[in-house]
Amino acid sequence: MAENEKLRLDKYLWSIRLFKTRTAAATACDTGKVKSNDSSAKAAKHVSIDDEYEVKTEAKRWRIKVTGLLNKRVAYNEATKYYLDITPEEELQRIQYHATSFHTGKRPGKIGRPTKKERRDLDDFLND
Repeated sequence: MAENEKLRLDKYLWSIRLFKTRTAAATACDTGKVKSNDSSAKAAKHVSIDDEYEVKTEAKRWRIKVTGLLNKRVAYNEATKYYLDITPEEELQRIQYHATSFHTGKRPGKIGRPTKKERRDLDDFLND
């Protein structure tokens, strides 16, 4: 892509695969989850090389630096060549901590509702 061509911010964020859809990228821009120089960046803002953006997604808070302009969505391995991830170390550690303390939602064994056998034994005990 030529240096003088214009590229919208929402299209760039979608093409480097930070968002699944371009609509999601535009919504994030409109709701203030994408910032440039500590101020909200609109979806129609033009992206330039060496711009830095702070992007808040469901997974993490990205801090990226634009290294190239990408006009269409490509494979993830190819897309990572168009930005530099400069996310602070403390954010990466926070994500790692949350990943290690992930709760599966399954209840621990032997706690909670009684099994059928335990229920029968309990009924027999209470009826005697």
